[in-house]
Formats: sequence, structure tokens, C-alpha cells
Amino acid sequence: MSMLGTTRGIFFAAVVAAAVSLGFAGGTAAQNYPAKPIRLVVPFAPGGPADVIGRIIGQQLNMILGQGIVIENRGGAGGTVGARYAAMADPDGYTLMFANTSTMSINPAVYRHLDYDPAKAFAPVALIGTTSNILVVSPALPVKTVAELIGYGKTNPGKLSYSTPGAGTPPHMIGEMFKQRTGLDITHVPYKGGGSSTQDVVSGQVSLTFENPAVSLPLVMAGQIRALAVTSDVRNPRIPEVPTLSETIPGFVSGSFTGIVAPAGVSPAIIARLNAAINESLKAPAVQATLAQLSVDVKPGTPEEFGAFLAAERVKWSAVAKAANIQLD
Repeated sequence: MSMLGTTRGIFFAAVVAAAVSLGFAGGTAAQNYPAKPIRLVVPFAPGGPADVIGRIIGQQLNMILGQGIVIENRGGAGGTVGARYAAMADPDGYTLMFANTSTMSINPAVYRHLDYDPAKAFAPVALIGTTSNILVVSPALPVKTVAELIGYGKTNPGKLSYSTPGAGTPPHMIGEMFKQRTGLDITHVPYKGGGSSTQDVVSGQVSLTFENPAVSLPLVMAGQIRALAVTSDVRNPRIPEVPTLSETIPGFVSGSFTGIVAPAGVSPAIIARLNAAINESLKAPAVQATLAQLSVDVKPGTPEEFGAFLAAERVKWSAVAKAANIQLD
């Protein structure tokens, strides 16, 4: 054998040995994982739906993984503060982030100066579930169906308004998508939270909103606001008499989601371990009861399926933001 052939052989053997060594090390790390508590960053304030879901999932993961799950709330700027913080964490599997529609899909579409790219900064771990918003109107508004609302808006241009918890939030984006699909002239009225924006629909100061069931459903049940439709592709089992928007506007589907991601670079073996644990946690009666109360449709799956879902969501909301010319600092 020539000297060149011998050198190439030695080099190839070294590369293979290094790859085997790295693979063994990664496998050993995954087998020993987790060896200490895991931090779950919730990029929203305590007490909201995201925090509630994060904590109930964290309790189950504690039992399944044998390590504590420390919830760290870092709210602000529609979730961007906490997301930026989580994106900069070491990719060792000991920092995870509770992800949702805002942090992973809407924010990159609407913020001019976002310091992180969700598609590159995070690795999908597991989708927890999806939930639809509810189109609710003031009892003073003389409409009882989506078709009647569209008709009223066309004959009374400029008289309709819709409230949201703020610019760039899911209700805002859904409202803009509704305007784009119907051609209606509806004024956006942003608030600083879902509670106050929905209360002004109750009082009649605002015509309508597209709000999360956790906020709007109790008011619907109490008869304080009127539900016209849900934004999911199927009816909400808690209000089965309320149709989907797609029954009137074909193809109109908007489901907010919740899931867990990790900083990019975490070992695939650790991602797989976490995915299995999260999917297992979703079977717990306490978790299922909490998610059902929040009208969350549980959607266990693989990291790859979650990644494809996230990519589709980014495309959808980017198109809506571009058409509405929504740009936030």
C-alpha cells in the first residue's frame, strides 16, 4: 500500500473512531439525563393559561423524569423577553421553553427587531395541544350568526370594532384575517389584556372580539356575550351548538397552540427522551382535566411533526401580517 493510501486509511479510521466516541458520549449523556432539575421558561406572567399549563405539565414531568421542573416566568413584550432569554441558554437539555402561537409564529411575523429567529434558535420537542378562539359579540349587536354579522358590516361600513389584548396578539391576527377574508371595515381597538378587552364587548363599547375560551367561555355561559363561531376546524365540545367559522367562510381555521421547545443544539437523544416524557404526561387524568377546562385539544406527536406544524404556522401568520402591514418595534 502506498504512503498516501496508508495516510488516508489512518485518517478515515480516526474520523470513524471520533464519530463513534461522540455518539457513545451522546448516548451516555441521554441515558443519564436528567441528572439535575430542569428549568422550564414560561415567557408570560404567572396565573395565565400558559402558566397553568406549564405548571401542570411540569408536575407530571417531575414524576416521570425523577427530577424537579422549575417554572421560571419571564413575561414581557408578547413573550419575546422570555423567548430571547431561553434561546440564549446552553443547549444541554436543562433549559426548556413553553412555546405558543405568539412566541413561535406571530412574533417573527410582526416584530421588526426580533433578537431571535424561532426557526433557528429552537428545536421542537413536543406539541401539547391546540385551542380555538371564539368569535363573540356584544348582546347589543343585532346579529346572531356569522352571516348576519357580515351582512351588518357590509350595510354599516365603519361601525364595527373589535377588541384585542394588544397589537400582535392572536386575537389581533385572527381579526385581521377575518377582515381580509370578508372585506369588512372593522376598527381594531387594542387593550392591555384579554380581560379588559372582553369586558368592553360585554358593555357594548366594542362590537366583537376573537378571544381564548379561558377568557370568553365563562362570559358566554353566563349570557353576557354571544358566541357566533369558533375558529377551529371542528366544534368545541363545551359549546357544540356554536358552529365553526369555516361553516360560513370555507377554509377559515385558526388554532392557537402550546408546546415545548429547547434551545437549538440539544442532543436528539435528549429531545427524544423529553418528547416521550411529555407525551406520557398528557395521559395523566389531572393534565387532561386541566387542558379540557381550558378547551385545549391534546395533540401528542413526534418532534418532527411539531416542527412541520410550526413551519406551516409561520407561513400562515406571515402572510396575514404582510397583508395587514403589521409592524411592531
